[in-house]
Amino acid sequence: MRRLKATISYDGTLFAGYQVQPGERTVQLEIESVLTKMHKGEKIKITASGRTDARVHATGQVIHFDTALEIPVERYKKALNVQLPRDIRVIAVEEAASDFHARYSVSGKRYRYIWDCGEEQSPFRRHYSVETNGVQPDIESMQAAAGHIIGTHDFSCFCAANTSIIDKVRTVHSLSFSRQGEELHMVIEGNGFLYNMVRIIAGTLWEVGIGKREARELEQIVASMDRGRAGKTAPAHGLYLEKVFY
Repeated sequence: MRRLKATISYDGTLFAGYQVQPGERTVQLEIESVLTKMHKGEKIKITASGRTDARVHATGQVIHFDTALEIPVERYKKALNVQLPRDIRVIAVEEAASDFHARYSVSGKRYRYIWDCGEEQSPFRRHYSVETNGVQPDIESMQAAAGHIIGTHDFSCFCAANTSIIDKVRTVHSLSFSRQGEELHMVIEGNGFLYNMVRIIAGTLWEVGIGKREARELEQIVASMDRGRAGKTAPAHGLYLEKVFY
């Protein structure tokens, strides 16, 4: 029995999320269906670094699974991709140590959030960036506000209320903004993220960018540990899980 680690990419537009849900199309379901077929009906379970919600994309999600098949590891990528739907691609497959765990071995993650600040959004980007109808935010203010988020804090203020997680202390290593053509990109790295944390941070910093909040408010919001003090949850389709660190 071998444990394999795979890096995968997917377009979240037509998925109800990563995790299997009754009656829904999910990333986990599609991959497990292909693996089960390859194993001649034997149910193969995959484990990911974490879940992603409906319409959230991934360019560097990581999964692991155990297999008794003797397919050379270098052929696994093609064997999976020829059977998977086109909105999921396997980027790389490698053999992992028997104690490797896609979720519990994680040391950090990087996410990217994208707004389209052009006057008219291209129809080909409507599922992959959030339209702002030409609004141009104050990026310097957003970056100043981000400074109050970087570091180790209890991030209860940036966590969805319907979570069972008790320990909400996380470390954000970096949070930066850059313009790429008409798009504004936010990139955030940390040792872990709470449910909807990146989208709530994005929504809150966007409010700073358009003048609804002052940058200095973020210090008080983080200290309050109160979800009600933070901004709206930004739309799912602007979010990408970009890289998982081990």
